[in-house]
Amino acid sequence: MHTLEQLNDGLLHGQTRVKIAQGLSEFPAKLFELADTLEVLDLTDNQLSSLPDNFADLHQLKILFLSNNQFTYLPDVLGQCPNLEMIGFKANQIKQVSEASIPKQTRWLILTDNQIEQLPDSIGQCYRLEKLALAGNRLTSLPESMANCHQLALIRLSANQLTTLPDWLFSLPNLAWLAFSGNAFSHVEHCENTRVPTVKLSQCQLGKLLGQGASGLIYQARLHTELLPAALTALADNDVAIKLFKGMVTSDGYPADELDCCLSAGEHPNLINVVAQINQPEQLGLVMELIPADYANLGLPPSLQTCSRDTFEPNTRFSESRIIKIATQMADILAHLHQNGISHGDIYAHNTMINKQDNVLFGDFGAASNLRQFSPERRGLMQAIEVRALGYMIEDMLNLIDHPVSPKAEALHQLVHDCLHANLNARPSFNELKQQLANMA
Repeated sequence: MHTLEQLNDGLLHGQTRVKIAQGLSEFPAKLFELADTLEVLDLTDNQLSSLPDNFADLHQLKILFLSNNQFTYLPDVLGQCPNLEMIGFKANQIKQVSEASIPKQTRWLILTDNQIEQLPDSIGQCYRLEKLALAGNRLTSLPESMANCHQLALIRLSANQLTTLPDWLFSLPNLAWLAFSGNAFSHVEHCENTRVPTVKLSQCQLGKLLGQGASGLIYQARLHTELLPAALTALADNDVAIKLFKGMVTSDGYPADELDCCLSAGEHPNLINVVAQINQPEQLGLVMELIPADYANLGLPPSLQTCSRDTFEPNTRFSESRIIKIATQMADILAHLHQNGISHGDIYAHNTMINKQDNVLFGDFGAASNLRQFSPERRGLMQAIEVRALGYMIEDMLNLIDHPVSPKAEALHQLVHDCLHANLNARPSFNELKQQLANMA
């Protein structure tokens, strides 16, 4: 984090990255003195509502974050920036996105939690667009021109006002992560799933914070014995994990939809086990078995450079047998989810936990969508999209393989090739992948 004082005193000369959050209401003119070096500008958490007309003079700028400001429109001047490829305007009050405002070279566009009712046709000219976050807006349709966004790999459409998904969305060759819960055709106003008992927050004693994501906070906790339903008394002496959902809408959608998808997913030995739900008007949550301490994330989230693809800890390596074991479990989990009418929407190594024996635990339904309203054909296409995501995950592990030349490695490369086929109908199902992986093992 930098300060306005450092900028004004010339102490940031030559910087490639600048981040200032000091309640700014005017764009700092001194930033233009960094025009020859500045590549990443983060002015999140300020009071800005406009950019200067000469903003494009920041000709080296590649990444711009202006989330949690007061913009009511996406500035047209962005479209004039010659190298700008990642744009983040989450949680403003944006209503207008003009034809001129999105640079054609945009790769990653974040407009989550605004008031956008319509996107411009010009977005279809974004030939590099790979990641598009639109959750929490007022969209009733998407431009037909977006059928030309052939590089699009991830799109978040949750918590909008769409009445259906366009046919062209299911022909995008690179699409692997699609979330659309919380629209007119898919929203759950109140989760009425009774697969697990309901408890109140007052029946839970929260402990330390274990982690947090886009949709909620996860705590270690205990359940109060004397207040529990009979089905849960066996858990009274054990620590559990409780996920408390954040407010009305998150970057992934509405909490009620996530709760519904998680419970509709059913039970599977590799899914994090849900034992109860908190279903109060003022608070939704999940009570889960605590993940054993020997489990850790398989990968790390994508970086600004990799955009939609995971990263890994330095020196991470995989053997063919490890990849086959992990991929087999993932294919089995995902076959189970789709059989129950749920798409996960976020199939990534960083959302997958493993122990030293490569046993998998999978969860986090923040980007999940319920397919109950879809025809069998659409369900098949949704599965094909998620097959591509698993193909990417396997490919990411293959890129870190110990022995890249071997019969099993070649078989895995062929499996990835099949998962990534440009024609969705030509991709294998998760059940077919399970069989292929079993044959390799």
